Amino acid sequence: MAHSAGDIDEQTLLGCIKKNRKCQEKLYKQFYGYGMSIGLRYTNSRDEAKEIINDAFVKIFASIEKYDSKQSFKAWIRRIIINTSIDHYRRELKHQNHLDLDTQVVQDLNTEAIDQLAFEDIVKLLNQLPEFYRITFNLYEIEGYSHDEISEVLNITPSSSRVYLMRAKKRLRELFQKYYSTNDRMISSSADHVVMRESII
Repeated sequence: MAHSAGDIDEQTLLGCIKKNRKCQEKLYKQFYGYGMSIGLRYTNSRDEAKEIINDAFVKIFASIEKYDSKQSFKAWIRRIIINTSIDHYRRELKHQNHLDLDTQVVQDLNTEAIDQLAFEDIVKLLNQLPEFYRITFNLYEIEGYSHDEISEVLNITPSSSRVYLMRAKKRLRELFQKYYSTNDRMISSSADHVVMRESII
């Protein structure tokens, strides 16, 4: 076996291939936080994210002998976690209905403002998006999927994927503006309070 990638040691990797429970536990603990950071972007709750991550690790341990140690281990499990998140979404979708947006026109939403968002701000606001918007945004903007790839994994058309992405950006921009206008008012209020205290003193 080739030497493992730097994000996992070879002893742990070999132990997991041999189904060693201690090595599996070590790997789980090492990458649990990383997995949750991905899973939380695709769900509305930590409980759902935990379910996804646990399902993903079952798949990781079952197929770890197929891992090519020449590539990043994080990149390999990331793909599994994303696919597991999509599988979870598909199961949930069976109980819901969604519109096919093929016939709807994608308007220019002037999304330059949302493109300037810091990654941390996007993550905080993502859970406020409708599920289809959130997943499309994640896959396209964060994971680098094309609209053709998104259409395949979500069973929608590429044009629908484009619509969902545009609407996700529009909604994120609205949430962004609302979030920061609220914060600005709080900051201004605090500043006024400080000025009043100083004038009294």
